[in-house]
Amino acid sequence: MNWLQKVTPIRRAAAGLEWALWRKLPLIFALGTALPLAGLGLLHLMMDINTPADERWLQMANYVVIGIVVFHWTAVLTVGIGCVVVMIMKGPAYTADSYTVSHSDKPRLVSEEDEES
Repeated sequence: MNWLQKVTPIRRAAAGLEWALWRKLPLIFALGTALPLAGLGLLHLMMDINTPADERWLQMANYVVIGIVVFHWTAVLTVGIGCVVVMIMKGPAYTADSYTVSHSDKPRLVSEEDEES
């Protein structure tokens, strides 16, 4: 049973920015994750912890970098979802089973009473 059938004639839109972004998303994801973590690693290696204030500052830097990385992941996911939605919208059109409307040959006039309810 074929539930959805392609609408003929098939008219597809040209590929645009969504495909260029889709192909670059893995690189953007990897760089956006690796760069903040590499910076944090360097900070841990270079910093000399002498006081509790230094330790608190380093812990705060850990939290900030984790926040940046998680924010970046959500941004990449959101852009990816947007790319998929645009790809689906530009793809071929499908139709389900036709549904005949009883008043399709003579559309009903809507009275003011019907509009109020």
